[in-house]
Amino acid sequence: MVTPTHYVPQIIAALKIAGEKGLSLPVVYNSNAYETVATIESLRGYVDVFLPDMKYAAETSACRYSAAPGYFTAAAAAIERMVDIAGEPVFAAGQMKRGVLIRHLILPGQMKESMRLVDWIWRSFGDAVYVSLMNQFTPLHRVKEYPEINRHLTTYEYDKVVNYAWDRGIRQAFIQEGRTASEKFVPHFDGAGVKPAAR
Repeated sequence: MVTPTHYVPQIIAALKIAGEKGLSLPVVYNSNAYETVATIESLRGYVDVFLPDMKYAAETSACRYSAAPGYFTAAAAAIERMVDIAGEPVFAAGQMKRGVLIRHLILPGQMKESMRLVDWIWRSFGDAVYVSLMNQFTPLHRVKEYPEINRHLTTYEYDKVVNYAWDRGIRQAFIQEGRTASEKFVPHFDGAGVKPAAR
């Protein structure tokens, strides 16, 4: 489930029905982590894997780029509850069946902020979570309003954060290789090719 927060009551109702009918697939909750602890707690017993973003350590960044005051405090509390619910990572046949994978998109010129987040993740969870450090920031048209990040991430910047995470002790991490910052990976949100659900 991607960006599902506003549908959580309906999702829980649907998962109850699916469980009664024999659903055995892991349920994955993919969100920006700007959530209330109460919302996350309501998912206990329904979600197996949490994929939260941890976007910002600094209040100035959260407000400037996402209009999300109090982002770090809210996201940190939400992720802590996710870890409490899901527990340590469990894999089977190469797939995560339970656990938390925290994703962080490194922004151009923001290495120190990324390092602060790496510190928080390691200090808070150690090896109890997986981490995905992403280099795919793609400056689309509105990013020109923020000239300090209106460019691609450099290899130097990305490697610096990855090496910092390694030096801190993080080993359970996904690292991106090659060119992942491209508009070809951005879907066209124009509704083309989308068919209404059958009734």
